Amino acid sequence: MKGLSNRAGIVVLAVVISIVLLWNNCAMIVHEYEQVVLTEFGQPVGDARVEPGLYFVLPWYKRHVFSKRLMRWDGDRAQIPTRDKRFIWVDSTARWRIADPLKFLQAVGSVRGAQTRLDDVIDSKVREILSSNDLIEAVRSSDKLIGLAASATRTSDSQVRTGRVQLQKQIVASGQAMVAEYGIALEDVRIKRINYIDVVQKNIYNRMIAERKKVAEQYRSEGKGRAAEILGRMEKQLKVIRSGAYRKAREVEGAADAEAAKIYADAYNQDAEFYGFMQSLETWEKALGSKRMKGTKTSLVLSTDAVFFRYLKDPAKAK
Repeated sequence: MKGLSNRAGIVVLAVVISIVLLWNNCAMIVHEYEQVVLTEFGQPVGDARVEPGLYFVLPWYKRHVFSKRLMRWDGDRAQIPTRDKRFIWVDSTARWRIADPLKFLQAVGSVRGAQTRLDDVIDSKVREILSSNDLIEAVRSSDKLIGLAASATRTSDSQVRTGRVQLQKQIVASGQAMVAEYGIALEDVRIKRINYIDVVQKNIYNRMIAERKKVAEQYRSEGKGRAAEILGRMEKQLKVIRSGAYRKAREVEGAADAEAAKIYADAYNQDAEFYGFMQSLETWEKALGSKRMKGTKTSLVLSTDAVFFRYLKDPAKAK
């Protein structure tokens, strides 16, 4: 009995192991983000399994699992001449997916192989489209100007006819026709960056600096003209103020002189003799007294009958 039970346990264990092995080799789970191609000795078996679910396959089938998600492609920086003879560096990127996994497996085999094919297709299409258009078409999508550029005068050369967005759509459409045979769907292509080559970039920077200097000089000249206008107006106002002040001062001085003359006249009319006596004393003081200028000598040769001495000779008579 004991030996029989051991044999039964071994049989059960063998059955369980066989079921597990068969499950692992025959049962296949396809997730919603996957698509699977089965091959037998290198030849595809049926259509690709693109719907999520549980599938049973033969153990010797080889499974090729591909993603349904969008995948990224980044190209190398390339130097491209535009139609208007501008040499530029261009960086581009793209998004793609596997549209037909069976055709994809037969044409490129793997994602790495697909990236290699996309390098050739997308790079060539970017170069072809950009080189057949002017630089402004790849840089801008409209004629709308922003900031300082808005005040610049537009010319016929600055008109956007196609625009960057349309160029990217042309690249997608043209590239899609070429990669469709590989089971690839090209969803989008974007130009990440555009820049001039070093020589052209240096010349452009110099031109930009010269243009900014020209604008700055224009502002300076306008400022100098405005300053001269303000200074001229200020100088005119100062002259008017000075002339008015000078006129007012002369009027005040004239009034003061008139008042002084009136006072002198009134004093003279009150006592003319006394006034003449005081004036004679002032004259003697200036001519002979301490009010003479230092270093000068005064000599007078006068007759004794001179009017100059009339108050000294006989004050009573002089009165």
